[in-house]
Amino acid sequence: MKEEIKERLRRTETWMRAFFMLLFVFLQGIVKFLVLMVAVFQFGCVALTGHTNAQLLRLGRQLAAYAYQIISFLTFNTEQRPFPFSAWPSETEAPREHVNQERTD
Repeated sequence: MKEEIKERLRRTETWMRAFFMLLFVFLQGIVKFLVLMVAVFQFGCVALTGHTNAQLLRLGRQLAAYAYQIISFLTFNTEQRPFPFSAWPSETEAPREHVNQERTD
């Protein structure tokens, strides 16, 4: 049993996975900051114009999809490494919800 554990600890793939996990934990922090900025700017758009900004909506969906990809990788639900090792999440990969474009408050 101890030999099996030693063998697994010697595998390069195990330590490469650990390195990429640390990298994506760092990137996830950046994504959280960007989501906060999108939320603040979107609130500003709604407060000033009464409408959401379509480009910010798209960016928010893409950031949400990217965050999901990172979490899936970190929790071993996928071996696919997120961006920059694969394509940036497209508009179709992000979940789509009906968004009210005009506020009626």
